[in-house]
Amino acid sequence: MTHRKIMEALSGLLLGMFVAILSSTVVANALPTITADLHADETTYTWVITAALLASTVSTPVWGKFADLTSKKLLVQIGLIIYVIGSAIAGLAQNPGMLIGARIIQGLGAGGMTALSQVIMAAMISPRERGRYSGYLGAVFAVATIGGPLIGGVIVDTSWLGWRWCFYVGMPFAIIALIVLQKTLHLPVERRKVTIDWGGATLITAAVSLLLIWVSFAGDKYEWMSWQTGAMVGVAVVLTLLFLLVESRAREPIVPLHLFRIRTLSLAVVASVLVGIAMFGATTFLSMYFQLARGETPTKAGLMTLPMILGLAASSTIVGRIITNTGRWKVFLVTGAFSLTAGFALMGTLRYDTDYWLAAVYMFFVGAGVGMTQQNLVLAVQNEVRPEELGVGSSVVSFFRSLGGAIGVSALGAVMGDRVAIYLRDGLAALGVHATASGDGAIPKLSSLPAPVRTVVEAAYGHGAADLFLYTAPVACLALIAIVFIKEVPLKTVGALHQRATAEARA
Repeated sequence: MTHRKIMEALSGLLLGMFVAILSSTVVANALPTITADLHADETTYTWVITAALLASTVSTPVWGKFADLTSKKLLVQIGLIIYVIGSAIAGLAQNPGMLIGARIIQGLGAGGMTALSQVIMAAMISPRERGRYSGYLGAVFAVATIGGPLIGGVIVDTSWLGWRWCFYVGMPFAIIALIVLQKTLHLPVERRKVTIDWGGATLITAAVSLLLIWVSFAGDKYEWMSWQTGAMVGVAVVLTLLFLLVESRAREPIVPLHLFRIRTLSLAVVASVLVGIAMFGATTFLSMYFQLARGETPTKAGLMTLPMILGLAASSTIVGRIITNTGRWKVFLVTGAFSLTAGFALMGTLRYDTDYWLAAVYMFFVGAGVGMTQQNLVLAVQNEVRPEELGVGSSVVSFFRSLGGAIGVSALGAVMGDRVAIYLRDGLAALGVHATASGDGAIPKLSSLPAPVRTVVEAAYGHGAADLFLYTAPVACLALIAIVFIKEVPLKTVGALHQRATAEARA
């Protein structure tokens, strides 16, 4: 395929990817307004995000397996349709239960688009050339990840729109992506008559769901070290062992266990979990830092995260082209993981009154690190798996990155809540204010606080966010160690469809 034909085919795919990422980020700044309007509690606040992330995570391996068995184009279009249906229901939600159910539907569709975008790219484009086009995917990811909260903030701050448009805003992009994909994406369909491993799909869904439910409620509904933790983790372990048993005997397993004999895939999975924890877990709380530690509006808080967008977009685009020209990729994985570690370590020094230009530099380092690691971990795996297992190989990496992100959001959120409570109590005590004045864990409204108390609250959230970033740095460092042990294998110069056609011709 010529560069022009590839870009035409990718246009609808990139739009779909934008929609998928946007769905999980655009509600971040709108959540306080949404929960207040629906008379919801803090549990709803958490689950509006967690429900979509949970559905996206558990469905990723299933989408990847289907991609190896049937039409990839049809699957990504089904994912877009599911997303549109979920978005429409979410925008019409009249109660918390309806909203969370709609977010699950949204997550199922978004999971399909996220998993299939990487698979379709790998089918069309050789690993050597893929770096160039992965840069475009990384740029879209950057804009949607950091731009989502900005768009959500503008919607909330615009009185005649309202929070429901946070769910409607992605629907036109999804519909346009459907039309563009129908006209531009033309892939040969190779259907195989096989039995789907529904047992494995059910077990992995149940195990991951239980694990994420545990992490979401631990530290809030019950202590981390409690009988509830023991019961939920114990059952999750049993379900995981049953899943491994079923997969070892299935004719067409959802996750072929022999893939983990590939050293690159095993190390990439470890690194992806850790990068997911760092990337999703820490960056989720950036908006909270700017709004509660620095007193900014939702819109301005989104704008202030732009250095991270620039770092991610620039690094993924430039590095992608360099990889295509040179064929070297490991040096950028190592550099990216180092940049991620250094960026979070530096962000651990932030306070409520830190000069913004310093925060901007630190965010740029984090963004550049994400841009160099996220796409290239998938590239390293795609370069070594067989063409007929391209979908499941790619989705395994995406699955573990999302799983790490879900765990990171919940665990680091609990850490931040604990640290903020401690700093609030100490700060208020220094003012002679009784500790119960720090409230019951609800998010404070800064404009209603007296000046001395407001300064204490801003300082508490600034220091609490910095602690969270500091705790994330060792996680990123562990990802760096895993990446160092990945062996650099020369990138193949033909795409998966070509590889399969050549193999069949020889046979």
